Amino acid sequence: MNRLRLRQICLVAEKLAPIEQALIEVLGVAVCYRDPAVDHFGLENALFPVGNQLLEVVAPVREHTAGGRYLERRGGDGGYMVITQCDHHPPYRQRVDDLGIRIVLDAPGDEIIHMQLHPADTGGTFFEIDQQLGHHADADDGPWHPAGPNWQARRKTDRVTGILAAEIQCDDPLAVAHRWAEIAGLDLEISNDHAAMKLMNASVRFVPCTDGRPEGLGGIDLAVADKAAILHFAAERGLPISEDQITICGTRMNLI
Repeated sequence: MNRLRLRQICLVAEKLAPIEQALIEVLGVAVCYRDPAVDHFGLENALFPVGNQLLEVVAPVREHTAGGRYLERRGGDGGYMVITQCDHHPPYRQRVDDLGIRIVLDAPGDEIIHMQLHPADTGGTFFEIDQQLGHHADADDGPWHPAGPNWQARRKTDRVTGILAAEIQCDDPLAVAHRWAEIAGLDLEISNDHAAMKLMNASVRFVPCTDGRPEGLGGIDLAVADKAAILHFAAERGLPISEDQITICGTRMNLI
């Protein structure tokens, strides 16, 4: 049974403050947590509830970090990680081991199990499969350790209400899609050179690179309650916009 859902999208920026301010002003979201643990990786961050999911931005605070190298490779700010939540971790771990995929972050704990996979082995971008533990863990608005102890209190849904999809641009979209589907144990919907992997609450699309940038998380789909306000405030900030899309942190955000 498909029990994998999209819980968090992570973006990476050269500087945190301007991206944080843009998200607050344009999407109408609020910071719920800043995780002191990311300092271990040479980063600072901010997390924003988007409905029952989270949008995170990280930025390097010192040289020679993985985040900094990713910025260099992709030529600036952009999408970074697709983070999913499962309700039973061992089968995913077994598939990863069987496929010989390297694990970048292997962190079983009392509150959450993290498993972040090496993008050189998965293709596309960082793919993470985590399991929240404890009471109410699998509820739609249940606890999510990376977002702090009370993320729900900072949820604002006047403009955005959820994350419907992650769009990963790839040199070979079908090959990357099949790899992710092997890991997740899910089927694919395939059309020409595009593919989609359906999660419980969202989808992951695999598309060709068409924007002059290398492989990576190129865009997300947002469920919106007030598209006009989002477009208005994006235009006020001079952000790239079209009828149904804005760009923040080098990431296309489709307004659905």
